Amino acid sequence: MSINKKNRRRRIHYRIRKKVYGSAERPRLSVYRSNKGIYCQLIDDDAGVTIGAASSRDASVDRSAAKSAQAKQVGKLIGEIAKSHNIEHVAFDRGGYLYHGRVKALAEAARETGLKF
Repeated sequence: MSINKKNRRRRIHYRIRKKVYGSAERPRLSVYRSNKGIYCQLIDDDAGVTIGAASSRDASVDRSAAKSAQAKQVGKLIGEIAKSHNIEHVAFDRGGYLYHGRVKALAEAARETGLKF
C-alpha cells in the first residue's frame, strides 16, 4: 500500500477503530469528511445498527454557509438526534481525520447540545 493521503488516513482510521467501540448505551459518533460535505452517524456496533445520522446535505443545514459553519450545524443536529434517543455519552470516532477545522467544529457543537465525550 503506497503512502498517499488517502491510504494514510485509512491506516489511522483502522488504528482508531481498534480502540473505539460503540454500544447501545454509548454509541460511536462516526465522522466522514469529504471535500464538499461532512457526515456523521451514531452507531451501535453491538447490534450493527445506525441509530441516527446527520449531514451537511440535510434540509435544515444552510448550504450557502462556510464549510466549518455547516459542520457546526451538523454537530447541533446530531446532538438533538442523540437527545431524542436518550443518549448522553458517545465514543467519538474522528475517522482518521485530524481533530482540527471541520471535525473539531462538529465535535464542539455536539458537546454544546449536551453530548459527553
